[in-house]
Amino acid sequence: MTQPPQPPQQPHQPQPPAQPPQQPPAQGGFGAPQNPPAYGFPHAAPPPGAPAQGGPGYGYPATAPAPVPPQGYGHPVQAPPPVTVQQPQKGGGSRLTRTELRMIVATAVAVVLILGAGVWYASSGGSDDNGGRIPVRPTPTGPDAAHEKVPADIHSKVAFRVPQPAATDLHTVGASWLTGTVYAKAGIRTITGYDPDDGGTLWSVPLPGDVCTASPHVSSDGKAAVVYDGAPRTGTSAPQACSKVGVVDLSSGRLLWSKSVTNPGGDQGIHFDSVTQTGDTVAAGSTSGGAGFDLDTGAIRWKPEPSSTDDCHDAGYAGGKILVASRQCGYGDDAQISVENIDPKTGATISSYKMPPGVEDIHAVSTDPLVIAADVGDTGSQGVSDFFSLDARTGKLRAKISATGNTYAARCTDAMENCTDVLAAGGHLYLPTAAHDADDGKALDETNEIVSFDLATGKGTAQRADAGDGWTAQLLRMDGPNLIAYKTGPYDKGGQVVSVDGSTFRQTVLMQNPSDEATRDLESDFVPSGSQVLYADGRLFLSQDFVDKPSDAEDAKEPLALAYTTH
Repeated sequence: MTQPPQPPQQPHQPQPPAQPPQQPPAQGGFGAPQNPPAYGFPHAAPPPGAPAQGGPGYGYPATAPAPVPPQGYGHPVQAPPPVTVQQPQKGGGSRLTRTELRMIVATAVAVVLILGAGVWYASSGGSDDNGGRIPVRPTPTGPDAAHEKVPADIHSKVAFRVPQPAATDLHTVGASWLTGTVYAKAGIRTITGYDPDDGGTLWSVPLPGDVCTASPHVSSDGKAAVVYDGAPRTGTSAPQACSKVGVVDLSSGRLLWSKSVTNPGGDQGIHFDSVTQTGDTVAAGSTSGGAGFDLDTGAIRWKPEPSSTDDCHDAGYAGGKILVASRQCGYGDDAQISVENIDPKTGATISSYKMPPGVEDIHAVSTDPLVIAADVGDTGSQGVSDFFSLDARTGKLRAKISATGNTYAARCTDAMENCTDVLAAGGHLYLPTAAHDADDGKALDETNEIVSFDLATGKGTAQRADAGDGWTAQLLRMDGPNLIAYKTGPYDKGGQVVSVDGSTFRQTVLMQNPSDEATRDLESDFVPSGSQVLYADGRLFLSQDFVDKPSDAEDAKEPLALAYTTH
């Protein structure tokens, strides 16, 4: 490609692989995650400061173009009912697949369920992310060296499928983890550990209710924190929704402990909407405040306390190398959000940065380096208008990177650590552009690019990795200094996993999935708005975030999880 990436006019959810004219479109596959589908993207002008056509690659400047009115189908980041599905425009794009429609409806049903549980919803003072996506991803074992190697044969095969559990109602099953010895996946009121090579069941942990949210981190000895329902939900009540915090030992398959925390000044349990971990501390946040626990014993290190002097609480936490809190004082239009670097032993503040007025929620892209995403004044797309690069030691702003309009594919919703398709490491912020028309002249082909910004200055760099005509790239995680991305391509190709060199941005294919129609159909069952992607050591795992009562026999055959391997 010789032209700089052109930002489209509509936030994009990558299209299902387009079928030849004689076939119906295949079901949606992964590209840049979590973005609503759009149809017929005309090219827009390059962002200010872009080089002339035919010039070298570039990263978008700190000031992004103003947003353009959307022209295709889109749904809000948080999808309250009713959900309206607009049909695709003639002359471009693909129809919504059955799976995509089901996931949109499932999200709406989840919101209806939450709203229907009036007692606990009202007592919490706000909404719960129980129906949202749980961004669990493997934690690399070393921060400085790349671990992923090119296999002797990059061509993968399907290693196993996890059957969809029988469901008569909507359930959240979004938690999944991948370690060196186990692939663990949430099901209906259970977490099951599978052999990552052949899918054999290693262990199963029964729970009284579904998993609501889970830590994106795993301790060095294989422990991961979860929030789950204390009892099954019904269509009319959810008295113990997201009231339990616990830790699962992924090595042995045991629930080590489980705790509830009472609302300050009340007798009802807090409904937690996020959980994370730093070292030997587990931290769970909610609209009623946050609590800290000992990772091994569950001993409470801090919890919300009644206060007559202020109206502040920890709304969420982000973990990893350091523990960061989203501190909210007040509610509604008068709320003030601060980013707090806190002591994981006590919850005491080490440094603080006050967010600009108009910010109602924040998300952590990373805690090391500390990068916060926010939608300032409701001006962003996919829940982000700006990225804030902060000094965690002093709490000072290093740089701000604009992401207004529909320029990038990054999306942040619900829990504080729920950002997808964006990474920060080694002094840089990495972003895929939103998908746009490819330059190969094919009407249905789209593509995107991965670009980077300097976290010290906020300015775009010359680094750029083109996904390739007909391919779109989704960022998964860092591998030392390199980026791991999952790519979907033309209708007749299986997906790819690539490593992008952090210095040269040269791409190396680590995995090429089968391109036969049957396997492509399996891969495309996992739509971006309701699935997760985990990759490590030549193994790729795709899994669903929701299960519901199947609409037909074909729907019932869709797997809960699908594993590929190059071994």
